Amino acid sequence: MTTSIQELAENKANAMIAMITIRVREAKEDVRTENYGPVGMEELELLYNGYRKELKVWKYIKQLIDKSEK
Repeated sequence: MTTSIQELAENKANAMIAMITIRVREAKEDVRTENYGPVGMEELELLYNGYRKELKVWKYIKQLIDKSEK
């Protein structure tokens, strides 16, 4: 196994960023179209804002990983 922990961490961060980006887009579209299903609009907006915050956290983690490579 030649994959370093740093490379695995970077791959994990990239995967999480990709997944959460999709969730943000979907939640944003649901808010825009008022497609909130069994939850209320307020809960949907909370979910959307939570995804946005989580995306910022993972981007920060990725930034730290990138800096540690230098």
